[in-house]
Amino acid sequence: MMNYKRYQRVPVVHYPEREWPNKEIEKAPIWCSVDLRDGNQALVEPMVVEEKVEMFNLLVKMGFKEIEIGFPAASQIEFDFLRQLVERKLIPDDVTVQVLTQCREHLVKRTFEALRGIDRAVVHIYNSTSALQRDVVFHMDREEIKQIALDGVAMVKDCMKDYDGTVILEYSPESFTGTELDFALDICNAVQKAWGPDPEHKMILNLPSTVEMTTPNVYADQIEWMNKHLDNRESIILSVHPHNDRGTGVAATELALLAGADRVEGTLFGNGERTGNVDILNLAYNMFSQGIDPGLEIGDIKEIAEVYERCTKMQIDPRHPYAGKLVFTAFSGSHQDAINKGMQALMERQSKIWQVPYLPIDPSDIGREYEPVVRINSQSGKGGVAFVMDTCFGFKLPRGMHKEFADRIQKIAERQGEVAPEQIMEEFRENYLDRKEPYHFRKCKITDFESGNEFTTVAVVTYTNHGETKQFEGVGNGPIDAVQRGLEEELGIAIKVLDYSEHALASGSGAQAASYIHMMDQNSGRVTYGVGISSNITRASLRGIFSAVNRLFGEGSI
Repeated sequence: MMNYKRYQRVPVVHYPEREWPNKEIEKAPIWCSVDLRDGNQALVEPMVVEEKVEMFNLLVKMGFKEIEIGFPAASQIEFDFLRQLVERKLIPDDVTVQVLTQCREHLVKRTFEALRGIDRAVVHIYNSTSALQRDVVFHMDREEIKQIALDGVAMVKDCMKDYDGTVILEYSPESFTGTELDFALDICNAVQKAWGPDPEHKMILNLPSTVEMTTPNVYADQIEWMNKHLDNRESIILSVHPHNDRGTGVAATELALLAGADRVEGTLFGNGERTGNVDILNLAYNMFSQGIDPGLEIGDIKEIAEVYERCTKMQIDPRHPYAGKLVFTAFSGSHQDAINKGMQALMERQSKIWQVPYLPIDPSDIGREYEPVVRINSQSGKGGVAFVMDTCFGFKLPRGMHKEFADRIQKIAERQGEVAPEQIMEEFRENYLDRKEPYHFRKCKITDFESGNEFTTVAVVTYTNHGETKQFEGVGNGPIDAVQRGLEEELGIAIKVLDYSEHALASGSGAQAASYIHMMDQNSGRVTYGVGISSNITRASLRGIFSAVNRLFGEGSI
C-alpha cells in the first residue's frame, strides 16, 4: 500500500460567509501573458531573441495589452530582447510590457537600465512569503520577510527618479497559497501603503498559486477573503497567477474570477514551470463557449499553435482542450450518431445558436474544420460512417443504409485500425457506384402513354450482360416500375423496390443527383441498397436499380 500517511492536508480557510458560489463570470478579465518569462524559463531550450520576437508579435496580434516579457536582470539574452523591442519599435502604444525582478538593489537597477525608452511599464517585484519557505529557505520571521518587500518598493521608487516613463508597480507574495491569510493581508497592505496608489493610478497586487496545494474552492475562498479585507481596494487591481500542480489551474482561475479577481496571468497552452501555468487559451475559449467576449483574437487556433510549437519546441497534447488534434473528433458510435443528427437539425432549423451534442463550440469558429470531427475506427458506429459520407462527400445515405455500409467499414477497421474518409469513399464507390457486373446499364428510352386518366410508361433499356450488349422492354406506372418489371422478365428474377430516395450532390446547373434504391430478392428475402449518380435524375435512379441487382445477384453478392 502507498505510504499516503507521509502527507498532510493543507488547512482550508474557515470562511462560511463566502459569496462567490452564487456568482457567474460575466466578462473577460485583464489578461497578462507570461509566456516570455514564466513560460520561457520552463523550456528545455529557452527561446533565442528572434523566437521571442516572433512570440511577442503573436501575443500582440492576439490582442494582449499586458505582456510580461522577461526577467531582464537575470541574463543577457533577456536584457537584449527587451532592448530589441525598444530599438525596433515593436511595442505598440496600447501595449504595456511587464518585467520581473527580485527585491535586490542591483537587479532592480539593471531592470531599469533595460526599460530605457519605454513610455509605460509594469515593474513586478516579488518575494516568497509562505510559512514553509520562511522556515526552511530564508530562516526569517514575518517582519523580516515583510521588510524585503518594503525594501523592494523603496528600490523601485529610487530608480524611478531617473526614469522618464510611467511605472505601474506589481507586487506578488510568492507562494501565496502557502501563506497565512492574515500575513498575506499584512504584507500586501504594507506594500500598497508604501507605494501610495490611488483610483487614478492603481497598482497590481498579484496573488499567485505558485504551488497549487488544494482544491480550487479553497483558492477562491482565499481570493475573496483578500478581496474583501484589502485596504484601499478601489486603488488595487487584484490579479491571480495560478499554476497547475493538481491539474485544476483552469477551475481555480475561474473560481478566483467569481471571487473578485480582476486580472489573470497565464500562458498559451499552459506552458510553465513543473505542470505549468494556467492555460489562458482554455479560459478564453471557455468564456467564448458561454457567449462571453473573451477579449482576445483567438479565431485561428492553428496559427497560434504553429507559432507556439515552433518557438517553444513543445508539442501540444492531442487531447488539449480546443487546440488538440483529437478534441473535435469522435470515435464512439453513439457520439458520432448524435453529432450527425445535431448537425442535420442545425441546418434544417437554420438556427443562429450553436447546439450540437458533444461539440461545445463550432470548430470552424476557431479555425478548425468539420472533416476530422468524426473519425472511424472499430469503435465507430453507423452514424459516424454516414456523417463522413455526408460532410466529406455529400452523400446523404438513407437511414436504412447506414448499418449495411457501416458493417463493411467496421470489418476494415478491425483489420487495420482507423479508416480515412478517402478509403471510406473508395469502398462506397467499389461496392455501390461501380457495381456494374454482370449487368451494366447503358441507356434507356422512356415513353409515356396516356390512357384515360392514367399514364403508362414504357422503358426500352440497353445494357450489357457479362459484356454482351442486350436490350429489353418493360411496362409500368413509371420509369422505376417499368425497368423493375422488365428486369424481372429479362433475368428471370423476382425483385421488389422497397424504398427510393434521391438528392442533389451539389448546387448549380451542372449538379449531379444521387439515387438510392432499397431492393429485396423476393425468393430469398435478402435486401440491399443500390446507388446511382448522374446529372439526370431518371438515369441516376436506373443506375441505382442495376447497382442493387448486381449486389443481390452478381459475383460476390451479399
